[in-house]
Amino acid sequence: MTGLFLVGSQRTGGSHMTVQWQGPVRVKGLLPRRTPPAASAGWWAYTLPLALMLASDYKLRSRAVDQSVGGSADMTVLMEVGVYGLAALYLVNGFGLGPPRRRVSGLLLAAWVFCGYAAFSALWSPYKALGVVRGAQLLVAMLLCHVMATRATRGDLRRLAHAFIVIVVVSVGIGVAHPFPRTPQTVDRFNWLYVHPVQAGVYLGVAVLLTVGYLIRWTTPRDRMWHPLVYGGALLVLTGALVATGTRGATLGCAAGLAVLLATARGPKGRVDVVVMGSAVAVLAVLAFSETILAFVARGESAEKLASLNSRTELWDLAMDAFAREPIFGHGLGASRGLFLDDIGLGGGHNAFVNALVDEGVLGATAFAVLLLTLAFVLLLLTRHRTLRADAGMMLGLLGFFLVDSMTTEGLAAPANASSAWLLIAVSWAETLRREGGDPLPSPGAATAQVEHHAERA
Repeated sequence: MTGLFLVGSQRTGGSHMTVQWQGPVRVKGLLPRRTPPAASAGWWAYTLPLALMLASDYKLRSRAVDQSVGGSADMTVLMEVGVYGLAALYLVNGFGLGPPRRRVSGLLLAAWVFCGYAAFSALWSPYKALGVVRGAQLLVAMLLCHVMATRATRGDLRRLAHAFIVIVVVSVGIGVAHPFPRTPQTVDRFNWLYVHPVQAGVYLGVAVLLTVGYLIRWTTPRDRMWHPLVYGGALLVLTGALVATGTRGATLGCAAGLAVLLATARGPKGRVDVVVMGSAVAVLAVLAFSETILAFVARGESAEKLASLNSRTELWDLAMDAFAREPIFGHGLGASRGLFLDDIGLGGGHNAFVNALVDEGVLGATAFAVLLLTLAFVLLLLTRHRTLRADAGMMLGLLGFFLVDSMTTEGLAAPANASSAWLLIAVSWAETLRREGGDPLPSPGAATAQVEHHAERA
C-alpha cells in the first residue's frame, strides 16, 4: 500500500492549530478494504429490500394475467406473501409501531400519503383479493422504507447497492447458461428465469446506474468496495444484457439516467463532461451504428405497431375512458390489471401515471406526483453539499431512469416490483443523507468576513 500523508502546525493568536491532510491512497487487489467497515444499523437494512424485490419479481413459473387477477394463489404466490409477512414481523418486533419520536419530514410524509391511499383504495377495487394483498405488500415496503430512513447508515446503503449489482450479474449468467422457455412475443429477447424482459430491463438499468455511480468516484475511492476493473467488467456485462433484452423504454431511460447522474454527481465539472462526451458519443453512434440503432428501435415490428407503441396508445384510450367513470377516487388498487383484459388482452396501464389515474384517481395521482417532485427537490438540495453530491446524484440518475421508463411501463406506481421498491429506497437514501449531514455550505456573510479578515492582516 502506498500513500501520502501531511501534517502541518501553525500558531496564530496564542492558539495552536494542526492541519492534517491525507492524499489519495492506492491499494492493490481487486477487492480491497481501504477503510474499516462503516457503521451499520444491522443486516436487515440491506437484506430485507433485496428479499422483497426477489420474492416479487423472480419466478420459477409463468402464468397468465387473468389467473393473478382472479385471486388464485399457487405455491409461488404463497412464498412471496410469506416473505413479506416475515419482513413485517421482523420490523414490528424489532422497532414497533409506535408514533415517531421526531418530526416526520415532508418527503417521508409524501411517501406515506401515497402508499397509504393506494393501499386504502383496495377496499373498493373490483379485484379485491388482488388489491388487498398488493396493498398490504405496499405498506410493508413503506414501513421498511421508514425504518431505513430513520436508522440505516450510508454504509448499509452501499452494501445494498453492491449486493444488488452482484445479484443482477449472477442473474445474467443464469440467463445465458440456462434460457427458460419464452413466449412468442419474447422469443428473441434476453431474460432469465421467468422474469419478463421489461422487468429484466429495469433490474439491468438500475444496476448499470449504480455501477457507474461508484465507478466515477475518483476523488473518494473510500466509497468503493471493489477495484475499478471489477466495476468496468460488471458494466460491460450489464450493458450488453440490457441491449439484448430489447427493452426500449429501459434502454432510453438508462441513457437519460446516466446523463442526469454524470451532470449532478460531480458538480459543475460533471456537467461539462456530459456536454462534451455526450455530443461526441451521439455523433459517433449516429455515424457508425445508425442501422443497428434503427433495427433495435423497430425490433422487427410493423409501422402500425410502432405508431401505436405496441398497442399502448389503444390501451391508454381505454384507460382514459375508465378514468372518466371514476375520476376522483379511482377504481381501486389492482383494477388496471383486469379492466382491459377483455378489450385488448393487456394487464396494467403500461404507464405509471396512467396507472395511478385509473387505480387511485386524481387524489392518488396527485399524491404520486407530489412524492416524485419532493424527492427530486430534496436530492437537488443535497447535491449542493460536496460530500453528499455523489450519492444524491446517483439517486437523481435513478429517478430520471424511472421517469423515462415509466412512459411505457407502470411499475413505478404499482406495488411489489423493483421499480416501486427502488423509489422507496431512494426516499430512504435521501433521508439518510440528510440525517447524517454533509459539509456546511458557504454563506455570503462568511465569505465577506473572510475577505475582510485577510484585508486586515494585509
